[in-house]
Amino acid sequence: MKTLEELKVVRESMEGEVALRTHGNASSKYERHVLVCGGTGCTSSGSPKIITKLEEELAANGLTDKVQIVKTGCFGLCERGPIMIVYPEGSFYSRVDVEEVPRIVKEHLVDGNPVKEFLYEETVDGDDIKSLDDTAFYKKQHRVALRNCGVINPENIDEYIGRQGYEALGKVLTTMTPEDVIQTILDSGLRGRGGGGFPTGMKWKLARNIVPDADMKYVCCNADEGDPGAFMDRSVLEGDPHVVLEAMSIAGYAIGAKQGYIYVRAEYPIAVERLNIAIKQAREAGMLGKNIFGTDFSFDIDLRLGAGAFVCGEETALMTSIEGNRGEPRPRPPFPAEKGLFQKPTILNNVETYANIPQIILNGAEWFASMGTEKSKGTKVFALGGKIKNTGLVEIPMGTTLREVIEEIGGGIPNGKKFKAAQTGGPSGGCIPAEHFDIPIDYDNLISIGSMMGSGGLIVMDEDNCMVDIAKFFLEFTVDESCGKCTPCRIGTKRMHEILDRITKGKGTLEDLDKLEELAYHIKSNSLCGLGQTAPNPVLSTLRCFRDEYVAHVVDKKCPAGVCKDLLSFVINTSKCVGCGLCAKNCPVNAISQMSEVPEGKKRAPYVIDTSKCVKCGACMDNCRPKAISKV
Repeated sequence: MKTLEELKVVRESMEGEVALRTHGNASSKYERHVLVCGGTGCTSSGSPKIITKLEEELAANGLTDKVQIVKTGCFGLCERGPIMIVYPEGSFYSRVDVEEVPRIVKEHLVDGNPVKEFLYEETVDGDDIKSLDDTAFYKKQHRVALRNCGVINPENIDEYIGRQGYEALGKVLTTMTPEDVIQTILDSGLRGRGGGGFPTGMKWKLARNIVPDADMKYVCCNADEGDPGAFMDRSVLEGDPHVVLEAMSIAGYAIGAKQGYIYVRAEYPIAVERLNIAIKQAREAGMLGKNIFGTDFSFDIDLRLGAGAFVCGEETALMTSIEGNRGEPRPRPPFPAEKGLFQKPTILNNVETYANIPQIILNGAEWFASMGTEKSKGTKVFALGGKIKNTGLVEIPMGTTLREVIEEIGGGIPNGKKFKAAQTGGPSGGCIPAEHFDIPIDYDNLISIGSMMGSGGLIVMDEDNCMVDIAKFFLEFTVDESCGKCTPCRIGTKRMHEILDRITKGKGTLEDLDKLEELAYHIKSNSLCGLGQTAPNPVLSTLRCFRDEYVAHVVDKKCPAGVCKDLLSFVINTSKCVGCGLCAKNCPVNAISQMSEVPEGKKRAPYVIDTSKCVKCGACMDNCRPKAISKV
């Protein structure tokens, strides 16, 4: 495809096929499309076996020419995987088992009757849900960065083109100047989705103008995504890799770069494989390489695999790693826009930021700016995890409240538990307590309450979570992942972790709380890079919002949530105990024995726990049917 005309021909030949999966009434050479999630979550749950079985059953029933199987990226509702959707009906099968496939093929694809017992069950406003788009999970979402995930086959460039793929690049190269592109991104209000929220257009403008006569410039993509519980960027790369290639090419044209690098962690094998396929296809189609669309613009992209170092999510450490050196941050200034990769002007954006670019170019800055809030435009992708029913991937307009995300999209807290807090921003973020449950989510609102947007991990906690233990978990992660280059981060975070460890073991003092705060503010003020500067945030936010829990650990030597093992013990209520012995049978250290005497009114003697032997694993309480065992 050397020209826009050739691109248009491919699009016209494919748009009917891919439109069938979104509108349900488009023309297609197939009667039905069966979409099966091929993302990491569903793959680990067995979706490849489902696809293989589907192929066998379609062949056995003579449907190979009538039904197309499409291996897609993530649909989003990961908790219900493996997911299969049949179009044009839109029938949504969840938690599909290989053994169910023959029946689905026979009854649905042959006879035309969806197998109701395998369909996703949900009722909204009194109506039974029959398609993914009608679920409460999707109702308040607006997909921009994720628009192709779960819709197209990510390993087929023609399907991407059928969804307007590479048209934004063609528009930029044939009708816009680099300055026009940068101004469009500035006017859109797009802010970096990787953490701090720096205006994307401003970053591009600096890289173009600060060293205008540079002999070489670079465009980099941060796909390292190291936050615990975060999988937003991975899902985009697995479900829509071409959107990143197209956006990076647009960025290259805007700043005057000819080479791009995607830095992706090696722990993402599916993403890496699909990126390699996409780059190969884009080169063969003329979307990467020399004289793209017959213009004098040339641009290419290569992959660099990271070894999983959290610090390489920091822009200068990432560039140092691409250069082949140990991933350590560099002092700034000079900023990457002046001296970045190989000491040349460089821009770095994360995957989600790039995923918005083509749609902004095609639909206009005003379209994007119409979504979101005054200072936080557009949408944001979150990875929902923790104590929530609908774990998965969501994309919401900025300004959506935390309550809407958790209760409506996420389905609420399981088992009737109460919402306690949500952690945003991973180890660099902070906890949002229940008192801020109705806060509109955007960059400035989260910062105002001591948290941050970060890359988009959102971990939900209920009343059974200990906030001191949560702070300790994130700080332990930071200690392990610190590159060690600067003393405040290398030593300071370790000292903070030691204090937290003492507190969770009942050996802390009230003075330790003051030391924690003092160390935290020193680390924030003196660390070399942004990761070190934000490392104390989980501790500071939990100290501010849940100080009573810290005091309980220190003064009362109790963990209110019953999480910190050194501060709890298990007790059997002998009046409730029926003497069944299940607790003793499941105790791994034989710490439970039966009383020698049978109390009056009891058929069997109750059991008691020897606290000197108990390792506090909780197996006894988990297996006690009459619920006679409790934590104290």
